[in-house]
Amino acid sequence: MNFQSIFSTISLILKYISFVMLIPCMCAVVVKEYPSVFPFAMVAILAFVLHKILKNGEEGSEFNNINRSEALAAALFAWIILSVISAIPFLYYGLKPIDALFEAVSGVTTTGATVLTDFSIYPKTMFFWRSFSQWLGGMGILVLFIAILPSFAIAGRQMFFAESPGASSTESKLTPRIRQTAATLWGIYFVLTLIEAIILIYMGMPVFDAICNSMSCLSGGGFSPAAESIMHYAQPKFFWTIAVFMFLSGMNFSLQYKIYIKRNFKAIFKDDEFKLYMGVVILFTILIAITLTTHNIYDLKKSTEAAFFQVVSIITTTGFVTVDYNEWNIRAKLLLFILMFTGASIGSASGGVKLLRIVFIIKYLKRQISKIYHPNGVYPIKINKTIVSEDNVKQMISFVIFYYTIFVITAVIIIYTEQNALIGVSCSIASLGNVGPAFGIAGPMGNYASMHFITKLIFIFNMLIGRLELIPFLALLHPDFWNLKKERTFEKNKIICAKRKNLV
Repeated sequence: MNFQSIFSTISLILKYISFVMLIPCMCAVVVKEYPSVFPFAMVAILAFVLHKILKNGEEGSEFNNINRSEALAAALFAWIILSVISAIPFLYYGLKPIDALFEAVSGVTTTGATVLTDFSIYPKTMFFWRSFSQWLGGMGILVLFIAILPSFAIAGRQMFFAESPGASSTESKLTPRIRQTAATLWGIYFVLTLIEAIILIYMGMPVFDAICNSMSCLSGGGFSPAAESIMHYAQPKFFWTIAVFMFLSGMNFSLQYKIYIKRNFKAIFKDDEFKLYMGVVILFTILIAITLTTHNIYDLKKSTEAAFFQVVSIITTTGFVTVDYNEWNIRAKLLLFILMFTGASIGSASGGVKLLRIVFIIKYLKRQISKIYHPNGVYPIKINKTIVSEDNVKQMISFVIFYYTIFVITAVIIIYTEQNALIGVSCSIASLGNVGPAFGIAGPMGNYASMHFITKLIFIFNMLIGRLELIPFLALLHPDFWNLKKERTFEKNKIICAKRKNLV
């Protein structure tokens, strides 16, 4: 393991994080909250100092030799450092250290779970930072730097798949160069955010609120400057607009590239994951709307509106709300709970397992059933008419097993700690899937403030590994990851083999 490559990568990221931190400073000036300039300016200075400490030699000279394991480590450590740095402004605004870290991790991982209890005591700049941190994390802070920094030209591929390991399952690239792919994804992401903000402002939402809600919406984050989330704005035109953009945030951005840029509108009808995504949204909207109407909770119009918004919000793991679904009957809540286990599309801003893996599991089970009757038969698994390699089959199965294993373990620990099964089960999947609001005291109108210190630490852990889709964390658990001698021997053998191949 070449730790200098990891340090060089993190050093470069810290350098540009220091510049990113100047944006909340500008927000503080624009809204005339001048004292709020201080915490973000200090964080910017701190990030730049850490960059200088970790830097070694010419910038970019080390990390372009980075291998997959080092890229995974760099991605994990970069997100941890970013989370800690992001927590510092919350300390300035009076949050306790564990709550500041919780809020920061919830922001950068686009989870949207909060420990805030009284929104009226905080300045606008802090709410801007909550939404802005989600927007940075939604498409991936490393993907952003790959897109804009020439230094990541060579190492970009390793870093891209380290931060978005789900993408490696399909090896989807829009363009021949990863850097160009990253730039394209961020371009679509930025334009959609801008369009939503403009529409909301045109409809009458305050400019500051429209910007914050748009950043949180497209990132699949769910932080809002209003304590009551989107319910605060109390107008269906806002509900439907935000619901549509949430739906877009849950679509694969590679698919959206084919639609917007390539004008290939038929692509949505050929994409297995999108068809399942659309089908699940429609089915669950109908089921919940019928349940709410027949139980006289709302009339048919409001039931449909509330059902569609909450279904899209949960499946995209955004966490916005227009109603307090804690007040729904058990059947409607059960349907929402099921959606917390899915997530939307791979290559989107949503968290969770992702529907592509669910499509795969369904086809895998179908293959295993066929093998019972025809054990010698060959049944390749195809997604979008492409055969899934056996390596990707093993990777997806391993991911699903580890994902739900971690859910069960953390749920049991939290049930024991909190003495509450509802909190343990619903909050565990809500944090691991980056959903945010769960049920009970952590429901849409609640928060995580009153929970035990250990519980919050577990949720922080869940949010981080859920955002990175487990792989970087699991890589650290292998002994070979830390075996420097073996790593150097392996790299040396690779060089010798390459030289022999060239001689031949």
